[in-house]
Amino acid sequence: MGTPNAPTGHPERADWAPRAGRAVTVEAAVKVKAGSTVLHGVTFSARPGQVTALLGPNGAGKTTVLRSIVGLERLTGGAVGIGGTRLADHPFPARVVGAVLDVDAYSPVRSAADQLALTATASGLPPGAVDRALRLVGLSEHGSDRIGRMSLGMRQRLALAAALIGEPDVLVLDEPHNGLDAGAIRWLREVLLRYARSGRTVLLSTHLLSEVAALADRIVVLVDGGVAVDAPAHEWAADRHDLEARYLATVGEW
Repeated sequence: MGTPNAPTGHPERADWAPRAGRAVTVEAAVKVKAGSTVLHGVTFSARPGQVTALLGPNGAGKTTVLRSIVGLERLTGGAVGIGGTRLADHPFPARVVGAVLDVDAYSPVRSAADQLALTATASGLPPGAVDRALRLVGLSEHGSDRIGRMSLGMRQRLALAAALIGEPDVLVLDEPHNGLDAGAIRWLREVLLRYARSGRTVLLSTHLLSEVAALADRIVVLVDGGVAVDAPAHEWAADRHDLEARYLATVGEW
């Protein structure tokens, strides 16, 4: 039996032209909320041509870091940059950074195509970009669907379409695997790997350590708002089982 409201189209295989990407830099980031320090001098970078996995238990500060990178969270101290400059200084930010952060942020009464059209217009893209983005994520037959009637997995695909529509230099994703079935998780893995291989930067948070083992070139682990690990994936863990053991020991869950 099929999943209710599941995508009926097949995602289009996309190969992106090589590009000299931009690094994401987080320097001595501090964030205080309601008198509580959420980030304690967080410093790391996500490099072009690589997938960087940002790991950590709930409340470690991962989402705060990602939101600060895309300009949705103002830091108390420190700085974040894209290719050495602030995102706000770019005339078309969506062509620089595409983000999958909160799939419930879209208006539930708007259609998928209308939502992407807003993103395309803000990015200075032609109307044809909407159809291509829908095909890329397997939603070509769901452009007229209202977002509020879509499943979580379909909303995740729509958010990825919006993030990719401008073919940005950087992808920032917060738990992009939520709501995806096994086949969709494999598809997303292939998309992210191809995107990084094109020279672009991919930075994601996830709790799926099996995907981290399959995807990540670099691993950053946050614990209590600070960086506990920042290392090449192949140096930090030999395989998926080693990764799991090291991660659990690092965050104190072993």
